[in-house]
Amino acid sequence: MIHSRLARGTGGPRRAVFGAAVAAVLAAPLAGCGDSGAPRDAGATPTAVGPARLWPQLPPASTPAIDYGEADTETVKGVTAPGDDIHAIDPVAVVRAEVAAHPDDYSGPHAMYAQTVRQLEDCGEGGTRGGKCPVLQAYYRDLTGDGKDDMVLGIRFPAHQLAVRVYAFLRHRLVQVMGTSDSVVSVELAGRDVIIRSPSTLPGYEFRTVWSWDPHQDAMLAARDEILRIGPATPPGRPTPSASPSVTPSVSPSPSVTPTLSVSPRLSPSASGS
Repeated sequence: MIHSRLARGTGGPRRAVFGAAVAAVLAAPLAGCGDSGAPRDAGATPTAVGPARLWPQLPPASTPAIDYGEADTETVKGVTAPGDDIHAIDPVAVVRAEVAAHPDDYSGPHAMYAQTVRQLEDCGEGGTRGGKCPVLQAYYRDLTGDGKDDMVLGIRFPAHQLAVRVYAFLRHRLVQVMGTSDSVVSVELAGRDVIIRSPSTLPGYEFRTVWSWDPHQDAMLAARDEILRIGPATPPGRPTPSASPSVTPSVSPSPSVTPTLSVSPRLSPSASGS
């Protein structure tokens, strides 16, 4: 992903208020029958402090700060399915359509992903995949909220990169509604969100990006991008241990490969596509 990472807080004050409320409820029975029930002074209330705008004299920005590529969608040409049933789509055919649509990225001796194209030859036809096939297991879930399953697809790229794609049928066309690539610790489905965890250069931290459907853009947007503390600091250059997520029962994978949503950051591009 070529964009900046923004650290965002995860609700410390809210948790403090919640903890105080729970303590008050637990303490209530200890008062006994001698409590008159009359109002009591709870003490001083902290003064609310609103946000303070810095440098108000600055002129408004005239261009976007960073191009996230969030709302970039693309119709997949030449791939259809009866009744817009995305389960009938061959994931390898979808990747091959992407390769054909972007020759500058995939073709030629200096193409960034030429190795991926060579490995596609090991994917075979009709779902048969060899050990070097870069197309990972497809997963299905309704991410757009239209009551029909959409497809989440992973493609191994060189240099330990993983491309994550989401496809949906919109107005009877197969559309890529999300596309990103990064060094990845894991990919998770939570409700209608796609959560991508990536390693950080800060020991003991990782990035967590939550992609959610936006009906105004007809695309999955990076709704939250956080840097999170995950464990003790480790020396630079060594991976930080991270627990692999479990697959929720509602995720329906293609039956040909053992289900897993965990992707190791050390996964070699030449490993099995299963």
